[in-house]
Amino acid sequence: MTELGPVAWPPAPIRTERLVLREPEARDRAAIIELFTSPEVGTYIGGPRPRDEFERAMPEVPTRRPGLFVVDLDGAMIGIVTLDRRDAERPGHVRPDAGEAELGYMFLPEAWGCGYATEACAAALDWLAGALPGEPVVLCTQTANDRSMRLAAKLGFTEVERFEEYGAEQWFGVWPSDTPSG
Repeated sequence: MTELGPVAWPPAPIRTERLVLREPEARDRAAIIELFTSPEVGTYIGGPRPRDEFERAMPEVPTRRPGLFVVDLDGAMIGIVTLDRRDAERPGHVRPDAGEAELGYMFLPEAWGCGYATEACAAALDWLAGALPGEPVVLCTQTANDRSMRLAAKLGFTEVERFEEYGAEQWFGVWPSDTPSG
């Protein structure tokens, strides 16, 4: 993944009705470890990372980088939303030169089913539409991931194609930045 490009980073924390999207902080370390080592979270992204290995590799203060938002509910991290450039070598593109902005997200299982992912992703998409007007955003998810497929539809993504990657059928969609999200 490559950086988003000419955007001011970090933005001021993005506040929604229930959530705050912000940069990672030291207090998020345990939740980030839980997120990346959770068997439930890892189901559609290649499996969980080995906990002991991930803990050793994880810095005390989680890495900050443009496009990475921690999703905070009442002062606690419940997930992450990312906006990165889609690698040109991967299948699925809507531009001939590739490099589209790509939305990614992961939430702790206890946050599933509450609408937090929709709320957080919509806020991140709206921020990107303001920061990079006219920028299309893509999303790729396994077709077997029903929750992610429903989220893509709620956010206004439309299917472009399906293809095999990582041993599974992938759904690839686009969100034009002139479409309100959520």
